[in-house]
Amino acid sequence: MNISRRNKLLIVIFLILITDQILKIWIKTSMSIGDEIVLFKWFILHFVENNGMAFGFEFAGEYGKISLSIFRIIAVVAIGWYLFKLAKQKEIPFGFIMSISFIFAGAIGNIIDSLFYGLIFNHSFGQVATLFPEGGGYAGFLHGKVVDMFYFPLINGYYPDWFPFWGGNQFIFFRPVFNIADSSITIGIFAILIFYRKYFNKTDEEVQDETHENPTPLETSSEI
Repeated sequence: MNISRRNKLLIVIFLILITDQILKIWIKTSMSIGDEIVLFKWFILHFVENNGMAFGFEFAGEYGKISLSIFRIIAVVAIGWYLFKLAKQKEIPFGFIMSISFIFAGAIGNIIDSLFYGLIFNHSFGQVATLFPEGGGYAGFLHGKVVDMFYFPLINGYYPDWFPFWGGNQFIFFRPVFNIADSSITIGIFAILIFYRKYFNKTDEEVQDETHENPTPLETSSEI
């Protein structure tokens, strides 16, 4: 049984979202801020929350948080519209559409945290949070914090004393803590930059002509 392109995209988006949210809820209801589980020396589940963007970067201020949440919602609506518009165009490689679906799913995953986590959880500072606590959550609508947990300190050492500015300070690579949604966005962006960048630089007619001349295996199938 052939599954349509749209349904394949919906399956992928759903799997990313459900995996992302299950892990975040487990972390939130099992650990307090700063707790960690060392799976390997270079692979640690380290619970942090952030108010802002991917990989723990902050977007300062009360109004900055609200502005970022609203921007995310608008961006997700635009990406979703673009994604399902492309899904109807058989001449567009499915890999390109799948890359956009990764970005779309990751963006929704972090938006869910921002919109609802403040309402459904209490805080995680010095305690394990409770889902749907009596008395309400730690923040209002649009003010939830994004849950991050993946920490990969692949290289851990110190800058030599002669090194400008940072001499003697600790050096860690990779320092940012992130989640499945962040990973999904990153994979989608890099896939587009590496394999499908040309589709942003050409007109629809040029892409259509090129894909007819050099069809990919996905395009020669009987998918709808």
